[in-house]
Amino acid sequence: MLREDLQKALKESMLNKDMTTVSAVRLIIAGMKEKDVEARGKGLKEASDAELLSMMQGMIKQRNDSIKMYVDGNRQDLADKEMGEIKVIEKFLPKQMDDAEIEAVLKTIISSTGASSIKDMGKVMGELKAKYAGQLDMGKASGMIKSLLG
Repeated sequence: MLREDLQKALKESMLNKDMTTVSAVRLIIAGMKEKDVEARGKGLKEASDAELLSMMQGMIKQRNDSIKMYVDGNRQDLADKEMGEIKVIEKFLPKQMDDAEIEAVLKTIISSTGASSIKDMGKVMGELKAKYAGQLDMGKASGMIKSLLG
């Protein structure tokens, strides 16, 4: 479904001459193709939607880092371009969880995996990535896991 949505968005944005959307969607599709090549190396047909959502989260993180550098370097024009790309990428991600929802999910995963100490963090993160990729910031979740297990 995600793949079809990306192709449809690319065609529509090209017809509407929306170059911000065209370039952002092309970047997503290029990343998707890279993930598909990696998946074929592992014997799979294509990358899973969870992997693609995680990749798009990473793209947003990269753009946020770039925005900070551009603002520090007085290049607001470039920062605005990155913000436009973030808005396009976010259209393809599921609704993001807030802190309360993340904490509730983490408590459920911790109890279901039997995690009891910081040593079990890998189990919890693996389960979290498998079920909720693209729906939350994994960095933020990592800090919450540490506080819940520590």
